[in-house]
Amino acid sequence: MAGSQHDPRLPQTDNPAALAKPGGHYSHVAIANGFVFVSGQLPISAQGDKLADASFEVQAEQVLANVQAALESAGSSIAQLVQVRVYIVDVEHWMSFNQIYARWAGEARPARAVVPVPQLHYGFKIEVEATALV
Repeated sequence: MAGSQHDPRLPQTDNPAALAKPGGHYSHVAIANGFVFVSGQLPISAQGDKLADASFEVQAEQVLANVQAALESAGSSIAQLVQVRVYIVDVEHWMSFNQIYARWAGEARPARAVVPVPQLHYGFKIEVEATALV
């Protein structure tokens, strides 16, 4: 985490090197009161490659890898997830996502919502945000 002097009344924020620089005015990670909040992760590689033309499955795997990198940068893990929110462009992808997610999450079973949406930024098919314990 950046900064050596931190006001405990304010959240700590970070943009891990394992993730591409945010495309807007936000941080990938915010930590407050024992929780880590991971901003909505899109299928963008650490090098900044936007995977909008990739299959849904490739996009889902990249997004979950990004969530994991964000969690680990904050000293958290998949096992410490509390809630996951998933936005998918086509509800037909739900079954495929559920299988990919189950492999990724393993024994962890946080609260989760999968929300069909009409579209996502850059034409992506999936976005995932998460909250976990630190």
